Amino acid sequence: MPVELPPEEDRPGVPIPPPLLFVLPILASLALEWFVPTSFVHGAFRWLPGALIFFAGIALIQGGFVTQKRAGTDPIPYKPSTRIVAHGIYRFTRNPMYLGFALCAFGLAVLVDSVWMLLAVPIGLILIDRVVITREERYLERKFGEEYLSYKRRVRRWI
Repeated sequence: MPVELPPEEDRPGVPIPPPLLFVLPILASLALEWFVPTSFVHGAFRWLPGALIFFAGIALIQGGFVTQKRAGTDPIPYKPSTRIVAHGIYRFTRNPMYLGFALCAFGLAVLVDSVWMLLAVPIGLILIDRVVITREERYLERKFGEEYLSYKRRVRRWI
């Protein structure tokens, strides 16, 4: 049963839209690629795996978003959570949308054949972990207590 928090405290306090924590490193990598071109996957081979990885990321983002909406809670991290979603894709990972952002960035790196963009993936993951996930987890622990802690013990953060 969730704890009733005052309205000003009933949110995780995420300071930046989570997708930007991947978009900004990607933009920086594109600038670096302009000045210092790189390559790691040669030829047309990269199109199929790059597209598959990218669209797998889109599917995870959409699946996580839709699952939360159907459960009656808002997936936008600026709004209060109304319940712990532990079904669907959330049975396998606590952060399918963030994992999806990482896969999209990785797929783009393969598609554009850029080592710099490949480096943007772990940078985005570290940023999302430090800036967003730690705040969200503290909030969910405060609001849902043992229910969230139990979910956290059963389901890994990533995969």
